[in-house]
Amino acid sequence: MTVLALVVTLGALTSTPARERWSEQQANQWYAREPWILGANYIPATAINQLEMWQADTFDPARVDLELGWAEAIGMNCMRVFLHDLLWQQDAEGFRQRIDAFLGIAARHHIRVLFVLFDSVWDPRAQLGRQHAPVPGVHNSGWVQSPSAAALTDPGQYPRLEAYVKGIIGAFAGDRRILGWDVWNEPAYSDKVGGSYASFEAHHKGQLVRALLPKVFAWARAAGATQPLTSGLWGEDWEVSTHLSGTPLIHFLPQLRQAGHLRAQGDRSRSIPAAAHLHRVHGTHRREHLRGHAADREALPRRCDQLGSGAGQDADDLSLGLVAETVRS
Repeated sequence: MTVLALVVTLGALTSTPARERWSEQQANQWYAREPWILGANYIPATAINQLEMWQADTFDPARVDLELGWAEAIGMNCMRVFLHDLLWQQDAEGFRQRIDAFLGIAARHHIRVLFVLFDSVWDPRAQLGRQHAPVPGVHNSGWVQSPSAAALTDPGQYPRLEAYVKGIIGAFAGDRRILGWDVWNEPAYSDKVGGSYASFEAHHKGQLVRALLPKVFAWARAAGATQPLTSGLWGEDWEVSTHLSGTPLIHFLPQLRQAGHLRAQGDRSRSIPAAAHLHRVHGTHRREHLRGHAADREALPRRCDQLGSGAGQDADDLSLGLVAETVRS
């Protein structure tokens, strides 16, 4: 489900100067200006994955309008929506037009969108065209990674990935309908890859992703994004990693369990600076959640220092986290 706010975007297609990485103060200032953000991950019921959602033959604006209307009716004002690099390769202009159409629908329902550019989880064998039917009883049976294992292990495709990031963000860099850019969902940290698709994963996947993620942030900033840049991290190791510099990459994932409960928590949670909300990622059978208590706020600067001690000053962008109940149990 999703809800979006209608905004005329005449300037969305104009070029925007590259920006610098936000400071913690800038992140908190942005957060203070925003209303309480309430939403979920979204894909239409008619799509098995990102490709089916966005390809011309299966893009379903009527269904999106219906479902975002449901989201609006229960008070949601934000949706986290996944894109895919192969869609830009297939038909860049058509993809851009469908994104604009989606944003228009969402806007009519007063919902802003957090777009996800890359994703390290589920099937690494993404292919364009007709997608297979859902597998009964299998969670995320058709979800695909972006980039695919083949693209991730081929540096010759990185210019294509760069063109995708800069093309998408450049087209919508000043668009107020977009809440932010989650540049990489659950980026792989470890080279030890398990799960249902382990035999199809890229060799040294964690190493490749750790090297590419800072470049993706740099590409996004070079495209002139005016919206926040985030990464939805998976795995505790990111929190103490010295491979990243500056403020930590915070898990920015507004998957919300119950609108009424969150609204009740809203006044208390909103008083905590955004940089103090550190979301540790939640596996299928466990959830850990730091909610900005005093001890956590004291610990956060130490984590920032640890992250800031590494090399590579272009690694991450924004210390941004939102208090949310995460739907994973």
